[in-house]
Amino acid sequence: MTSHAASSNGTCPITGKTYPLKELILIDQLRPALAERIRRDHPHLDDHGRISRAAVDQYRLLYVEELLRQERGELTKLDREVARSLAEGSTVSANVEESFDEKRTLGERLSDGLATFGGSWPFLIAFGFLLGAWILVNALRGTEAFDPYPYILLNLLLSCLAAVQAPIIMMSQRRQEAKDRLRSLNDYQVNLKAELEIRHLHEKLDHLITRQWERLAEIQEMQIELLQERR
Repeated sequence: MTSHAASSNGTCPITGKTYPLKELILIDQLRPALAERIRRDHPHLDDHGRISRAAVDQYRLLYVEELLRQERGELTKLDREVARSLAEGSTVSANVEESFDEKRTLGERLSDGLATFGGSWPFLIAFGFLLGAWILVNALRGTEAFDPYPYILLNLLLSCLAAVQAPIIMMSQRRQEAKDRLRSLNDYQVNLKAELEIRHLHEKLDHLITRQWERLAEIQEMQIELLQERR
């Protein structure tokens, strides 16, 4: 029973820990660039050596960070997050709209609502009717008008409305700019990860094609040897 359990486990030469065989990966199955990076630190590993997934993830993160550092110099926080997500296989895309709206305070929600309503046709139509009604009522009442011509009270109200509306619109615009900035940063992360993934896929395809040609060459050599033996 003990020997069977021992045979189903293996020791990772990098971490020195024991893992189930399904958690161990052949060096030959990794991308050539990643396998070369691992052998740089552990030259004793051969193509048939097995290492743990934890060690592969650790070196995949190290490899991506070194690759980004060669191309971009000093890594930013966003670059490190992309490298970590690529190594762990997680996603970097996020719903910026939903996460940003969840953090709004009551004042920010009110300012966004007022700015949205203030820039709509219902507001313009209602405001036009209100001005027309104000002027018409005061014109019809004559000397008994509460705001006779030149409508000083109306001008005062319009000035107060403009003074209050401008900061509200500016607050909403500033929040929109912050949302656009978060969206652009998320797009940068997604594009960077996609670029790295495509590059890794090209490397893997090249590796598979090379191995396939090598096997075809071996099969051809065997066929030639069989033909020579039959002669």
